[in-house]
Amino acid sequence: MAKVFAMYKHPADAAAFDSYYYRSHVPLAKKIPGLKRYDVTRGPISSIGGGAVPYYLIAVLTFDSLAAIQSALTTPEGQATAADLAKFATGGVDLYAADDESI
Repeated sequence: MAKVFAMYKHPADAAAFDSYYYRSHVPLAKKIPGLKRYDVTRGPISSIGGGAVPYYLIAVLTFDSLAAIQSALTTPEGQATAADLAKFATGGVDLYAADDESI
């Protein structure tokens, strides 16, 4: 399996972020071909060491492979989801992709 980690920084308006994210962005992203699972953090994100955390929400999108992620991002649904970020991620978003394995 492979995952996309969308790490959203603190938005200018948390209520507006939440409203748009759950009503518009999530349904859009769930249409991406090959998406197997979509998980998000709940509530505040905390540091194990107690320091400040730059992230408001972390989404983890699961696909079969890195190749499947790359393919999904080139589809109209993937392109629309990527373009949609500018509409609500006012604090910015860091995007990462990686293979994973259970050990």
